[in-house]
Amino acid sequence: MSERILSISGLRGVVGNGLTPDYLTRFAAAVGTIADQGTVVLSRDGRGSGRMVRHAVISGLLATGCKVIDADIATTPTCGVLVTHLKAAGGIQITASHNPIPWNGLKPFSPKGSVYNQEQGERLLDVLNNEKFNFVSWDQLGEVERYEHAAGPHIERVLALIDQAAIQQRKFKVVLDCNHGSGGVATPQLLEALGCEVIVLGGTPDGNFAHTPEPLKENLTSLCEEVVKQGADAGFAQDPDADRLAIVDETGRYIGEELTLALGADYVLARTPGPIVVNGSTSRVTADIAAKYDCPFFRSYVGEAHVCAKMKQEKAIIGGEGNGGVIDPKVGYVRDSYVSMAYVLAGLTASKQTLSAWADSLPQYSIVKNKITCPREKVAEACAALEKHFDSATASSGDGLRLDWDDRWVQVRASNTEPIIRVIAEAPQNDEAQQLCEAAMEIVGSAVA
Repeated sequence: MSERILSISGLRGVVGNGLTPDYLTRFAAAVGTIADQGTVVLSRDGRGSGRMVRHAVISGLLATGCKVIDADIATTPTCGVLVTHLKAAGGIQITASHNPIPWNGLKPFSPKGSVYNQEQGERLLDVLNNEKFNFVSWDQLGEVERYEHAAGPHIERVLALIDQAAIQQRKFKVVLDCNHGSGGVATPQLLEALGCEVIVLGGTPDGNFAHTPEPLKENLTSLCEEVVKQGADAGFAQDPDADRLAIVDETGRYIGEELTLALGADYVLARTPGPIVVNGSTSRVTADIAAKYDCPFFRSYVGEAHVCAKMKQEKAIIGGEGNGGVIDPKVGYVRDSYVSMAYVLAGLTASKQTLSAWADSLPQYSIVKNKITCPREKVAEACAALEKHFDSATASSGDGLRLDWDDRWVQVRASNTEPIIRVIAEAPQNDEAQQLCEAAMEIVGSAVA
């Protein structure tokens, strides 16, 4: 069976089994058709298969008359920034994010440097599925231009967010785990510009991951140990395309991805009060922080496109997802580990406290995440069974099902990028969150068996 996932957010699949040169070229031709012979920025996350994917994508774009700006290996947020910096008609990032090595994918960007919204994604699927490609004649084919030092404009925008000189004076020591992803290309440069001493793990962007690529606690033991060994102020872990960031404090404690957004929000909202948007799977600590600063708080459906659309609608000054993805419109409507690092270091500089003390000062919850392999057509059955069992909760549907009580919640929903159901629970204590998640897993498992 072909292992390929296609949605309005883009394409992911197993190389050679669903993700073939033919299909990649057609997807790129659909993006090129929408770009209407304009300029398209192209970059990739460092996976070995990215070389093959790159050639297939370039073929589709050239065949539709597009000029390709090839940034080679770069982070996903860098691709988004370059689209707006160069006033391009769109962009494509070659990445499978946190998926295992056999996977790769394509993430399209609109002219505004953000992932496709619902309308744009549906148009892409229409062009692709109905083969409405605008292939041009031999004398109108596009061309390829290499773009060197692609991260330059991205880093400039991030540095403009904070007091660079003040952070430089702190002389932070940071351990950075790029895990052989695209973050290795320019993230050390950003941190050095902030006066940091940087110890890099997995800095060669060749896609040969040293550990499972998703930046979860169980995958970052080496980073935790290195932070303690080096006496560092912080440890930062990126996923392969560097749009997500997980954090380790100076004691070697994994404080996770959920607090990445919370720390960023705590820093930003204290100084510039305004609306914040997070998705329905994000910890309620961000809602508490918004309330602390009397700021409007909104939730969107899960998915970067949904968060960005809601941010634009509510004129949010910051937003993101609880997977370590912070979005700041001043840099771009895309999740960005560079923004996250800058705000964490700025917060530490302003507060003159340790990372562990700052994290411990925030409202405390425990969040537990799990997943069950499940065909998408059975998700509705799982949601119905869960809502029936937990009939005392307030139910919110539309993006799977979220059940809320006064101090805890649980959510089940189909992944946008994998053939699984995600089960997430949060409560004040870890054992309470574990019990809630396990109960939901059992109910869901029985419903889809």
